[in-house]
This record gives sequence, structure tokens and C-alpha cells, in this order.
Amino acid sequence: MSIKRYSNFITNCVHAGNDIDKETGAIRRPLTMANSYRLPDDASKLNWSGTDELIYTRTTSANQMYLQEKLATLEGGEDCVVLATGVAALSGVFFTFLTSDSHIICTNVSYVAVYRLLNEYFPDKYGIEVTLVDSSNLQEIKEAIRPNTKLIHIETPGNPTTRVSDIEEIAKIAKASGILLSVDSTFATPYLQRPLSLGADLVIHSLTKYINGHGDAMGGAVIGSKVLIDKIKRQAMVNLGGAISPFNAWLIMRGAVTLSLRMEQHSKSALRIAEFLENHPSVSFVAYPGLKSHPQHEIAKKQMSAFSGVISFGLSADIKTHNKFVNSLELIISAVSIGHDESLIVYTGPTDERNHFYPKEFQNGHLRFSVGLESPDDIIADIEQALKKCNL
Repeated sequence: MSIKRYSNFITNCVHAGNDIDKETGAIRRPLTMANSYRLPDDASKLNWSGTDELIYTRTTSANQMYLQEKLATLEGGEDCVVLATGVAALSGVFFTFLTSDSHIICTNVSYVAVYRLLNEYFPDKYGIEVTLVDSSNLQEIKEAIRPNTKLIHIETPGNPTTRVSDIEEIAKIAKASGILLSVDSTFATPYLQRPLSLGADLVIHSLTKYINGHGDAMGGAVIGSKVLIDKIKRQAMVNLGGAISPFNAWLIMRGAVTLSLRMEQHSKSALRIAEFLENHPSVSFVAYPGLKSHPQHEIAKKQMSAFSGVISFGLSADIKTHNKFVNSLELIISAVSIGHDESLIVYTGPTDERNHFYPKEFQNGHLRFSVGLESPDDIIADIEQALKKCNL
């Protein structure tokens, strides 16, 4: 992939991956809803599973290629593979780089699909060894390394704890033992955090979240060196069929244009709301990397330019009252996912299968709050009126 890069991130958000359409002169590359492309006059030497030529949409589509160019530019990587969902991207990394004699070290509180893949499916089906650790604790990572460790996978900030892991220091540990490091940077986006520049080998995003930013398309991406990305394209995209639809790629390409502007607003509003929650007498705890009280605040300051838009918190109340609070909200919507333009909140009770790995304050249930692009004044007012309805 030949990538044209500008010196400024904001400019790359607008222009990377885009060009003048040669057929119509349109200043934005069009949506190409085709599943097949015209073959060259001599097709005898084609690699039918190749990912660098437009042959068949399962192996690569035009809109996918444009989006891959944009994301590789934003993350500072050599290449990118875009897949159907964030989970497809994650499982694609695991499937590609782990074999039946492998061992992986992973953040113990991570996205629930990752937890199931690594705690259940990969060990049961393929005999892969898994060690789950608190990846904010470097000593735990060092002690978990085995001769057959092939991959360290971390999620930072973590979902839903907002736990922050030191990418640069973990990269040093991984490289000293010849281990690949992959980082799920979905919460941060490339605007706030650049794992590859900190030493990671691969960075993963659920494009469904902040990079798309409008709650209307699903996708996932892995960015890194061309050698590593080619392996994922061949194994996890072409031969497992994890291709993204052209329409979703086009929607995410459109959404990414405003990424820098949205992340500034999400981060600014979330910090103000986190401070409000921390000072409210009915709130039992607040986890947000931008707060000085956050256990990894200093690490977050070191590797992030701002702290994104996800806050986790709890109320000094029982399960019934937590649910009443959520159902009393009028502006904020009770729904899963993060990174939408609208504010979203979800309550997870103490029966979560990962609960024993959560920090103590999370174990009686918690609220994960994705701060949207509404006025922070209106968001705070909505929280206040809901708390009052609950007599909190």
C-alpha cells in the first residue's frame, strides 16, 4: 500500500484514503457495491486469494482498501486490514498468531468476547494455553511469560474498568522475549493514543465505536507492519470470510473524517462529568483515567493526549435502585456500545462472568457510561434528575 501522509492528524482524518474519482470527477471516492471486479485480459497468473488486487469482495473491496489506507495513516502503521467487526479483528489476530502449542498472556478484564475466546474457546478447541493478568502490573506480566508465549494482548484503557496499562514498558518486556504485543486501543482511538509508536506490534480497533462515531456501522481493524498484516489478511479475512461490507467501510470512512473533533468533545465533557460524579455523595466510585484519583492516571497522562469518553461508576445503592436510575434517565439512553454521538449507559450486575477479575469496587455491579456529544450541562442535568427520582 502506497500511503500519502500529511504532517497533521486532523488533515489526515479528512484526506487520507480519499481521492478524486477518475470516472466522474467526484471529490469523494464513491460507494462501490460490487462483489466482483473485471479481471485482467490475462488472468492465468492471478492469485485468486490475493488481497492487493480487486477480484472478489471477500478478498478485498475498493471501499475497504480506501479505509485501510486511512487507518494505517492515522495509526502510523505500514498496513491495515479491515474486517467485519471488532471481534473479527481480535479473533483474527489470535487465529493467525496462535497455534496449538502456544501460550498467550491477556488482560484479565477485557471485552467479554475476548474473555470467552481466550478463557473457553481457544483452550477447549485448540489446547492453547492462556494466562489472564492485571496488565497494569508489569510484574504479573513478567512472571506469566513461558517458553511458548507467542502473544501478549492488552486492552488500554480497559473495558469496562478503564484500567490503563503501560504500553511502552510492556513492549520492552515483550521484545526482550521475542513475543508479539497487540493492543486494543478502541477506547482511545489513534487521536489520543498511538500504540505502534510506543513499541506495540499490532493495534486493534472496533471501528463500530469511536472511529465510526455515529452508531450506524460495524467494523474492526488491525494495523501494523505489512508482514504481520499480510498474514492476517490471508488467514483471517480471505479464508475465514471476515470481510467487511463495502457500505459499512464507506460509512466508517465518512465517520472518521470528524474523529479528532469528536474525541476532543467526548474527552472534555467526560472529564467534567467524571468530576461531577466524583463529588456526588450518592456515587460510590468513579473510574475515569482523567481523574487524579484513577490508579493509573500518571500512566494515562504519559501515553494519552486526553482521556476519551468512557466513565465507569457505581451508586451507593442496591441492584433495583441502579436499574431505576438507568430507567429514569431521559437524555442518556440505556444501550450497549460506546463512542456514539448520543450518550449511552449500561448497568452490569454482580453476575457478570468476569466479576471475580474486576476491581473490588466493581464487584457489586457498575454503570458503564459512554459520554456523547450533547452539552455536558444537559447530561449532568439528566443525571441529577434521575438521582433525585431514586432519592439519591
